[in-house]
Parts: sequence; structure tokens; C-alpha cells
Amino acid sequence: MPKTSLAAIVAHSDKILRTRDIGDYDGAANGLQVENRGTVSRIAAAVDASHATVELAIAARADLLLVHHGLFWSPAHPWTGKKYELLRRLLENNLAVYSSHLPLDAHPRLGNNAQLCAALGLKNLRPFFLTHGQPIGFRTRQTISRAELTRRLARATGAKPRVIPGGTEICRNIGVVTGGAGAELKQAAREGVDTFITGEGSHWTYALAEELGINVLYGGHYATETFGVKALASYLSKKFHLPWTFLDHPTGL
Repeated sequence: MPKTSLAAIVAHSDKILRTRDIGDYDGAANGLQVENRGTVSRIAAAVDASHATVELAIAARADLLLVHHGLFWSPAHPWTGKKYELLRRLLENNLAVYSSHLPLDAHPRLGNNAQLCAALGLKNLRPFFLTHGQPIGFRTRQTISRAELTRRLARATGAKPRVIPGGTEICRNIGVVTGGAGAELKQAAREGVDTFITGEGSHWTYALAEELGINVLYGGHYATETFGVKALASYLSKKFHLPWTFLDHPTGL
């Protein structure tokens, strides 16, 4: 089985994702989060780094796990209890973890937003939704009915979207930001979209969308963010001639 240096994969990933240049939440810790013994023979990709996906990666005989949501969103110490068990499983099974949050959202080709736009058939994309110093989403001027856009989102994600029909039946200015951007409907409206596609939002966003006069399509946080890790793993697989697999552990959220 072919093997590749972990350091080479990490360096290349950091370069193409612009890991050091893209701002993010303090706990994101983008890049290599856990080392292995130095080589990679099989890549696994998952949305979340968790006990469940680590066990799936071990079962798949992977030695590198690519994730969108990494290990360190809360204080990373002490490594006791469940945290110790997770670390022990990683080290005993020589499993490295590489995480990319906003850098993967923002990537113009491999990112969650670019990939979802492609799956929806949206073209002529422009940068959209400034956060942490850079735009991470995309917007487009395209005439399409709300019903058809909803059908396309369901086909793309495999999950039925939740729709807030706060705007017109015909969508003309569509913005896409995967994940949990539902709390930012005002920003999306300020940037000129009449239809906002994201992953999830709170109960109160229904009334806000009606007040703002915009359609909101919630495709699911998990479901809208499977695209980036798959695209990154596929790209690295071709680049470094390594097999890869996607570990599906849906949350339904």
C-alpha cells in the first residue's frame, strides 16, 4: 500500500486552504490537531471529530482523519475521562486529525459553499457574507422559483429542507453560507439577497425572515457541510495517490 509523508499532506493542505491567512473563531485551531507516526496510507473524511467518527476511522484503517469541526472548540485541558479515552484511541491507532473550519468553508473550489452552489446549479458566483475578515459564502443573481430551489437543495443534501417563505415565490438574489448562519439573517439581507440558504437557525429567525422579507432555506448544519471534507479528501487522494473514504455520522441537525 502506498504511503505519503503526513508533513507533506499537511503542508500542501495548509497552502491551498490558506490556513494561516483565513480568520476563524478562537477555538477552531485549523490545521493539524493530532500527529501520527509520520506517514499516511489511507484518508478518512468526516464532518465532525468525535468519539464516533474516530471509531469509524479506526475501523476503516485510516491514519489521517480530515474534519470540518475539530477537537478544540472548548478549553482543551485537562485530558481526563472521555477526553483521555479519545486521545488514547487516536494515539494507539496512529490516527492523525486535520481540521479545517472557515478556510474550508471559504475555498473557491473545494469549500462547502462552492461545492453546494455547484450541486444547486448556481453559477456566476460572487463573494458573500463577510466574517472574521473575509467573505466565506457566495451569492448569485439567478431567477428560480423558491419551490424549485427547495427541490434542488433536498436532492443535493439528501434531507428535506426547512423553508421560511418570508420573501417572494421567485428568487432572484440567492446567497449561500453552509452551517449555522441562521442567526445572521440581517447581515444576509443587508448584503442584498432575497433568498438565503444555510444550515440551521433558531425559532426566532422565522419571524425575523418575515420581517426582513427574505426566504430562508435551512438545509441542515450537518447535511450542508458534508461537501467540503469530501472534496478535500478526493483532491488529496488524487494528489498523493491514496485511497479515501467518507465517514457518514449524521446528526439530523
